[in-house]
Amino acid sequence: MAFTADMNRHTLLLLGTCLIGSFSAFAKPNIVLVMTDDQGYGDVAAHGNPVIKTPHIDKLAGESLNLQDYHVAPTCSPTRAAFLTGHWTNRTGVWHTINGRSMLRENEVTLGALLQGTGYTTGMFGKWHLGDNYPYRPEDRGFEEVYRHGGGGVGQTPDVWDNAYFDGSYFHNGKIESAKGFCTDVFFEQANQFIRRSSAEDKPFFAYICTNAPHGPLHCPQKYLDLYKDQSDGIAAFFGMITNIDDNVGKTRALLNELGEEEDTLFIFTTDNGTAGGANIFNAGMRGKKGSAYDGGHRVPFMVHWPKGGMKAHREIKTLTHAVDIVPTLLDYAEAATPEGLKFDGLSLKPLFEGAAWSDRFMVTDSQRVRDPIKWKDSAVMSEEFRLIKGEQLYQINTDPGQEKDVAKEFPEQVGKMRAFYESWWADIEPSFAETTEIVLGHSDHPVVSMTAHDWIQKAGPPWNQRQIRDGMKPKLRKRGPNAKPLKHEGHWAVKVVTAGKYRVSVSRWPAEAGKAITAAVPAGADVPGTTRAFRATPGEAIAATSAVLRVDDQVIESKPVSADAQAVTFEMSLKEGSHRLSPIFETEHGEEGAYYTVVTKLP
Repeated sequence: MAFTADMNRHTLLLLGTCLIGSFSAFAKPNIVLVMTDDQGYGDVAAHGNPVIKTPHIDKLAGESLNLQDYHVAPTCSPTRAAFLTGHWTNRTGVWHTINGRSMLRENEVTLGALLQGTGYTTGMFGKWHLGDNYPYRPEDRGFEEVYRHGGGGVGQTPDVWDNAYFDGSYFHNGKIESAKGFCTDVFFEQANQFIRRSSAEDKPFFAYICTNAPHGPLHCPQKYLDLYKDQSDGIAAFFGMITNIDDNVGKTRALLNELGEEEDTLFIFTTDNGTAGGANIFNAGMRGKKGSAYDGGHRVPFMVHWPKGGMKAHREIKTLTHAVDIVPTLLDYAEAATPEGLKFDGLSLKPLFEGAAWSDRFMVTDSQRVRDPIKWKDSAVMSEEFRLIKGEQLYQINTDPGQEKDVAKEFPEQVGKMRAFYESWWADIEPSFAETTEIVLGHSDHPVVSMTAHDWIQKAGPPWNQRQIRDGMKPKLRKRGPNAKPLKHEGHWAVKVVTAGKYRVSVSRWPAEAGKAITAAVPAGADVPGTTRAFRATPGEAIAATSAVLRVDDQVIESKPVSADAQAVTFEMSLKEGSHRLSPIFETEHGEEGAYYTVVTKLP
């Protein structure tokens, strides 16, 4: 029985019994995918955590197929790249969270675009962290409804200036809108509105809900902090943020039930890396946390609930799986064809879910967090039985889940096999490393491009949050001795000019919405409930800029004085088509300070 246009999705009946494997009889399922930030496998009560309160996620786990050996990258942007493309993170250009290495390459096709192409209406809410400029934004990558913060979190450098976790402003389909309330609540509320509209239109929908919580700074409503009064301040806020997420998961599932969509909806709950704050309370016996090559850094929850697909009771699959498997799996269930020439690094898990025999395989995760990938850096080659860490340490994971005993000398052949796999894997992806993701200038649909220091490409990490922007060069100046050389800004934005011609380049110390002069100090903003300060609660340092210098491809194009009240210095220049390095600076008594914010406009 096939689904036809004159049939109501809500009244489509299953033929036969609801056994796993009867998928061909179903309409395309809705997909609601919740991914939290920095919550580990052990940060769920259903997994054994004795402190945290997650009743709704626990209920979901009890009604879902649970992947018990599911792995991601040890940090957020790389996980999202693999999760949305089915490709190894390093292949996609996303092996860091900053430094121009968090932008998903233009040639990658996302799950949003693939589902959109097969009739789904698509929405993305919360944390994207795969690029803030064309062509890397979610609205450029297959999501028609987008409500998000900038960068990797609320208050980070690409985000709206002075944003904090309460009463913030967000990018809604490219335009800034203000909102009331705690950020997680806002993102779920927007997602739920999208679900209501999509249900009313009787279209299959894909809601990609990605919270920035419980990533720091550690802020949440007071009532959630009060739930953990007997814990340390850090745990109270970290767990409080997760319990708030849990409440929102419950609200969204209740909405699906209210709308009559629950039976038709494939609901997934997962996270983007190992725990950032809960390892000392409970880590399910694993070694490591966020950023680690050990299992605690990258083994995370994955729960999938779909009543009409037979996934409505607790079931555990202990087979090794990875984020690269998710796109082919969901395409299988959506009955969406893979475009010709598109090959995935992962496999569809549909046969595994249906009970088919599954062959052991090697898989790789790593934590690069550098400008350019380094072979073997913080890597884990994984199989069902073994973990090879950094190419040298070998652990039998089934008998040693805490990865305490290195058995490399006992199993030299296994080490050899896993090293050989990694060598082949590295050789396959290494040629793509030189394909730098570039911010596009001169596109007819995007004539004005705003860039921030978050995406400077340089050896040292650039200022990725607004506290660091407020600090300016202050941390560097503290370390200088009496004979220190003038500071030199070595970062640049990698840009690609697609239309040759005249451009206006406006450089500033503060973003335009701050409304402050280049040489002005900025007062501290209001703090919010939590156990760490909001980024905006740091006073903004003045810089004694005397001139602004426009540099392109390491060449000085023009220099202009900085007047006392100037909020920006503007240059006009001609740019040829092709790749360029844009690196404007301010000259100060201490040397060079990068222009933290730059707006490039294509002139007629």
